[in-house]
This record gives sequence, C-alpha cells and structure tokens, in this order.
Amino acid sequence: MAAPATCPVALRARIRRCRFAHSLPIAVFDRGRQKVTQSRLERRCIGLDVHRDFAQVAIWQGGVVRQAGRFATTPAEVRAFAQGLGPADEVALEVTGNTWAIATVLASRAGRVVVSNPAKTRAIAEAKVKTDKVDAEILAQLLAADYLPAVWLPDAATSALRRQVLRRTQLVRQRTRLKNQVHAILHRNLIPRCPAADLFGHKGRAWLVEQDLPPDEQAAAVALLRQLDFHGEELRLLDTELGQVGLDRPEVLRLMSVPGIDATVALSIVATVGDFTRFRTPEKLVAYLGLNPRVRQSGGHPARHGRITKTGAAHARGMLVEAAWSASKAAGPLRAFYQRVQARRGMQIAAVATARKLAVLCWHLIIKGEDYAFAQPSLVAHKRRKLELRAGHVSTRGRKGTASGYSLKAVRTAERQLAAQAETAYRTMVAAWQPSKPTTKAARARPEQAAVSMVATNGARLCSPSPGNAARQG
Repeated sequence: MAAPATCPVALRARIRRCRFAHSLPIAVFDRGRQKVTQSRLERRCIGLDVHRDFAQVAIWQGGVVRQAGRFATTPAEVRAFAQGLGPADEVALEVTGNTWAIATVLASRAGRVVVSNPAKTRAIAEAKVKTDKVDAEILAQLLAADYLPAVWLPDAATSALRRQVLRRTQLVRQRTRLKNQVHAILHRNLIPRCPAADLFGHKGRAWLVEQDLPPDEQAAAVALLRQLDFHGEELRLLDTELGQVGLDRPEVLRLMSVPGIDATVALSIVATVGDFTRFRTPEKLVAYLGLNPRVRQSGGHPARHGRITKTGAAHARGMLVEAAWSASKAAGPLRAFYQRVQARRGMQIAAVATARKLAVLCWHLIIKGEDYAFAQPSLVAHKRRKLELRAGHVSTRGRKGTASGYSLKAVRTAERQLAAQAETAYRTMVAAWQPSKPTTKAARARPEQAAVSMVATNGARLCSPSPGNAARQG
C-alpha cells in the first residue's frame, strides 16, 4: 500500500485542503479559562455563487468547507432555501443583477447577510482555478474569517429611489438619441438649421413639416417624433413621482439650498449615498463617489497623484460635475474656488475640483442639519416651487406665492450683492494664506529631511511653494 503522502486519494485531499486559507479558530477564551461557546460551534458560513438561473452553495462549519449543491434562483426556490437558515447562519454573496432580491429574502431568516464587492474580492477575481464551486467556497472561507469586503445594503425606500433615478436617466438618454437621429436626417439632406430656438417645440415642429424631405426620411422623422412624445410623457409621469418623493425627504430640500443643485441633482445624490451617517468624514464620501485622486507611493519616493479614481456611481458623479458647472457661473465662494483652480489647472480640472467641493459641502449640510450659509432665499424658494409643480401641485398663476420674490429685480440684485460679498471674502482669505510652520523640533532643525520622512510615512505630496503663491493648492 502506498504511503499516505503519495496515495492519490490522500494527495488530492491535501491539495483540496491547501487550496484555501486556513480558517480561524472558533474557540473563545474568557478570563484565562478556555471556554468554547455553543453559538460559535453552531455557526455556519454559507457562500453563494449567484447566477441568472441558479446559485451554487458552499457551507463552512467547524473549519471544514463542504459543497451543498445548488438551487434555482426563482422566488419559490429562494424562499425554500431560506427556510433552512437560522439565526446562527451567515450568508455571503457577490453583487450581481439579482443579488438584492435574494439578499432581502435571506435576511428575513439568516442572522447576517453580507453582500460582497466583486471588484475587491481579489481571491476570486485573480484565482487561477475559477469555477462555481471554488467561488462559493472562497466566499464561505472569507466570511468565516471576517475578511469579506462588504457593500452597504440599502433600505427599501432607498432602493426604490435608486431604481426611479436610474429609470429617469435611461429615459433622458433615449430622448437624446431620438433627437440626434432627427438632426441627422436634416443634416444628410442639406437642410439648414431650424430658425426656432427649439426644433422639437411647436414652432420647430411646424418648420420641420414644411421641409422638403424624401418620403422615407419624412416618415422616419414622424416616427421619431412619435417616440419622442411617448418618452416625454413617461418622463413627465416619473418626474411627478420623484417630485413627491423629494418633498418628503428633508435632505433633498436642504441640498437644494446650494447653488447649482436642483431637485434632480439632489435626488440623485440622496439615492446614491442613502444614509450619510455611514461616512465618518467627508473624505470617505468623496472616495465613495470616485472624486478623489489616485495616489502611488513606495519607499522613500514622493507620492504621485493622478486622475480621479472614478469608482462608485458614475451617474451621481456626473450630476455633481454638472452642478459644478452651474455653480461656477453664480456669484459666491464656489465661483471664486472654481476660478482660482481654473487659473492654474484649466476648466476641466476646476469643474471636477468644484464637484468634489460640492460633495464635501453636501456631507456637512446633512450631518450638521444646516442649510447652505450663502444661499439666496428667493432662488431656493423658486427651486422648491418648481419641485412642488413637478410633484403635481395646483398652479397659482396670477397670484402671489412663496416664490414671488424671485421675479422681483430688486430682491434678486440684493441677494446677488450679498453673494458677491461672500465671494470677495473668500478671495481675501485665500490671498492671506501662509505656509504652515513646522510642527516638530526635527522638522524645524532639518525641514527637508523631515519632509521626506513624512512623505515616506503617509504618502503626502512633496512640493515647495513658490514665493508669493504659498499654500494656494486646490
């Protein structure tokens, strides 16, 4: 009989056991006495490799991982699988199209459900042997070791708001495609530009009917306009629903006090972030939105800062950039910040930097429960009234309402002057910035060596401010 080390069955068993990291011990020591708790012995960590039609199951228990087959990802089968779970069971699965529906059902029975970020689960993404069974086993092992990068599970209201915002984005994109096709028809038939401001308004459509187009092109343009009207009606109904949600969310109304942020941008930010309190600092929120720069640093070399990471929701990041462009045209500290960065780095980088500034500002407003300090009251009232009309409130045209001050030139001029004073105060503060003094004795004695040491420790940017432009970084 062959030795255990050379026996094929034993060798395969050793390879199978060594393929994964060793599990953590389950014994719990209390006050020097070795006590093994019953809850730890009964703990089960279940890994699910979820697909469109089925989910592969692997169970870790007592330091051993075993395969438990698969079940169909139908409502009945998922509920049947959830019936076999208990309070001591923990389930892990990666983010995919049907993950949230499965996680919601399992959370009603299991003690803990962890939804993993597949981009950060490197043990699966970079594995040389990648199968459904191996992926499920790795998820169970990582969950048992409490080393699984989890994502935040939104509540039902936030999930519904995210779906509504995503649907609105798709409708707007579809309308843009239809309009571009109509413009392409006119372009390839040498039709001059429409004299009306809006080609798809009443005057523009009347002008379009009078143009000499081939019969097939004329039929295509009419069909495209019909589709445009259909999507426009769907967009109007969805805007009504989103308007009602916005009026019921105080954080949406608070964010609308910032210049450049209207109801659409505020709803997108709230839908993406959800609970602002889960971010301890505004820098965490900036990183979540992908507006922080890449940093590369190793050894004693200075840190290199690159482009933004662009992680997280691209839609919310794009909305913040659009809001930054709008804020850069309105009087106030945000415009002064944009112009200061623009003078050194250009328009595009200045817009992204302002978007990052808006993300930080949103975090402070929500966490502290305060409105924007330099808000223009008549503009904020105008935004809120537009949101009320969007939600289906009755129009009071001809009667004085809460947003009547926005139409008064004197009121608007006075508010712009106050915002301009705040902008001037910001420029004065920035112009008075001075280099910070060394904080340690070693830094005062050898500033250059201390700076290199700091760079090697925390990856800070190593740069010497030029005379007259000290500490004016964006």
